[in-house]
Amino acid sequence: MSGNLFLTGLSGLNAARAALVTTAHNTANVYTPGYSRQVAQISTATPNATGSGFFGNGADVTSVTRSYDRYLTAQLAAADSSAAALSTYGSQINRIDTLLADRTSGLQPLLQTFFTSVQGVANTPADPAARQQLISSAQALANKFRSTDQYLTDMNSSVNDQITSSADQINTYATQIASLNQQITQLSAMAGGQPPNDLLDQRDQLVSELSKIADVKVLETDSGKYNVFIGNGQSLVMGDRAAQVKAVTSASDPTRKSIALSGPAGNMVEVADSVFTGGSLGGLMAFRAETLTPSQNAIGRLAIALGDAFNEQHGLGVDLSGTLGKDFFSVAQPGVFSNTHNSGSLVLGASLTDSGALTTSDYKVQVKDVAGTLTYSVTRLSDNQVVANSTTFPIDFDGVSLAASSGTAAGGDSFLVQPTRTGARDMDVLVLDPAKVAAASPVITGNTAGNVGTGAIGSATIGAGYAATPLAAKVTLNYDSATGSLSGFPAGSAITVTAADGTVSNYPAGSSVPFAAGSAISFDGISVTFKGAPANGDTFTIGKNSSGVSDGSNALLLGGLQRKALVGNGTSTLNSAYAQLVSEVGNRAMGVKVAGATQDSLATQIRSAQQSVSGVNQDEETGNLLMFQQMYQANAKVIQSAQAMFDAILSIS
Repeated sequence: MSGNLFLTGLSGLNAARAALVTTAHNTANVYTPGYSRQVAQISTATPNATGSGFFGNGADVTSVTRSYDRYLTAQLAAADSSAAALSTYGSQINRIDTLLADRTSGLQPLLQTFFTSVQGVANTPADPAARQQLISSAQALANKFRSTDQYLTDMNSSVNDQITSSADQINTYATQIASLNQQITQLSAMAGGQPPNDLLDQRDQLVSELSKIADVKVLETDSGKYNVFIGNGQSLVMGDRAAQVKAVTSASDPTRKSIALSGPAGNMVEVADSVFTGGSLGGLMAFRAETLTPSQNAIGRLAIALGDAFNEQHGLGVDLSGTLGKDFFSVAQPGVFSNTHNSGSLVLGASLTDSGALTTSDYKVQVKDVAGTLTYSVTRLSDNQVVANSTTFPIDFDGVSLAASSGTAAGGDSFLVQPTRTGARDMDVLVLDPAKVAAASPVITGNTAGNVGTGAIGSATIGAGYAATPLAAKVTLNYDSATGSLSGFPAGSAITVTAADGTVSNYPAGSSVPFAAGSAISFDGISVTFKGAPANGDTFTIGKNSSGVSDGSNALLLGGLQRKALVGNGTSTLNSAYAQLVSEVGNRAMGVKVAGATQDSLATQIRSAQQSVSGVNQDEETGNLLMFQQMYQANAKVIQSAQAMFDAILSIS
């Protein structure tokens, strides 16, 4: 019995020592990230059977386990992943929100200053200072467009750099997880299947850190290894092997980086940006797709709409020498990129057909081989709507015309069309001489001094067709009371009459036109309106304006562009389109901020629940330390008692 008592006491000492060591380990790692509280599992040793019954043999330490809940850990990783995505998105979008909403040095005040300068020329067309002020304010506006675009381009470069950095971090974590998979299997086998808790915690912590970069899913195999998947199921870690992730230049868009994973054959396979929804990488991808690219396109669309409309109207006026105006601004043309995986040699070119119909979207052109016939399908990427299907060129859609420059396509080829991406970057002022500002109308109308009736011709309105067929010589219109018509129009010019009620009548070249007060008579891009009642023989003149010194009528029309709906198929003015952009970005920034705060709160709640299971409570460990110390001392007393009994037996004998 004394021998058993010795062994029983010794087993108790071992159990107490194991519990003390485990408690000390917990206390030492109270602030170690990812550490799970460990517990020494103690069970009753197998008793000895005797005729007097079963006598216990003390306690055995069967294992050291960690306090761990797989589901809470997975939920926490997912919550942290979403929080990281929103945090990254928020920090990026706030920069654009601040840029666009600047009320002192932003685009909107400079746009207002520019049109104020245009109005100044309309008021005093002969003043060189007013003309120079127009050019200076135009240059300031163009510079602001370019600097805004450069800021957004720099942000895109920053996103590319962060994607590259994220790929390197993913590789590091994946390699470490694969290495831990191998170590855990080996050490567990060496320890007879006992779990290497600290390595398990390290592996879970690596998965947690990885989830803050990209959304991950983990499957644990029967052997205890982790298989890790990222995105929408791409394999990253399979047991002891880790795939390689690389940031590559996108095959469709050379201006952006994408993520590629090593395939089964060792080749890098590009993954769509949309598969990443969590982690800082998902936040970057979402920010670029939802805010950065549309914002840069929207700013470019404003620049193109302003430049194109201003150039068109400027070309319908004359400068101080009587010459028709030239383009005032440079206007960007759409960009087209061939996918690097294309097997065909087709090169596409694009041009603007209607700046007012432009959207803020990019477009994907896909080549499909249908029964030997190549079909070109154009998809608007902002809403994934097919906007054109054609087997021939040109292909027109949303203010853009596509044409084949050279080569031939192959089925499966694709192209990316960016109608407005470089609109702000390429904006510049082309008219630098104040005398070249076409502020005057190219046509002067007049009533002959000898007229006896009350008929009068109004100022001419110049349309887009005038630049193609400018007035060659002075036109004198004669009124014939017998027929009630006007004659004398240019011999080669067809005539259109629009009545006051909107009725349109067309007349061939050389015709006489019925006179009606309030009707607009148009030919060769010139439209004039008459009033009153002319007398027989009264004449009216339409002549070229050989000097625009004191005429600001075209400048007045240029200033009117500020109030004209030039954007979005006639739905928005320049100011309202910019205000809409500012509002959209601001609302999205606020939405991301609110969602981020909510997600942070959710992650905090899940972390609290997870820590209630796995976290080390210092007070609890202190209590355990005292308890196991007492356990150790009590078992030492058992051994001491056994020794006393043994000594007593020896003394008797």
